[in-house]
Amino acid sequence: MKKTLIGLLMVLALFISVVPATAFEPKEQDIAPDVLLVRPIGMAAVAVGSAIFVVSLPFSLPTGTAHKVAQRLILDPVEFTFVRPVGDFDYKLGTWKTAWSDTE
Repeated sequence: MKKTLIGLLMVLALFISVVPATAFEPKEQDIAPDVLLVRPIGMAAVAVGSAIFVVSLPFSLPTGTAHKVAQRLILDPVEFTFVRPVGDFDYKLGTWKTAWSDTE
């Protein structure tokens, strides 16, 4: 009985683990420009966005929009630079969920 149950569970585990592959496959011609040009520009955008965010704090804190400003100026460039798969220029920003992400 135990052997039958174990065999059944193993077969069930095989069926459960079969999932269609939807992984992103980058094109070879998109990898080099992404790594050599787009990612460094993204890192510069993170630095510039952070500086602009600090300057905008006196205006965004009283109005309660600091989280939206942080999302656009800091988190979106961070997501584009560090979370987006290499070579994936069709990546939709906002899919990376953080504590600062908009809940709307």
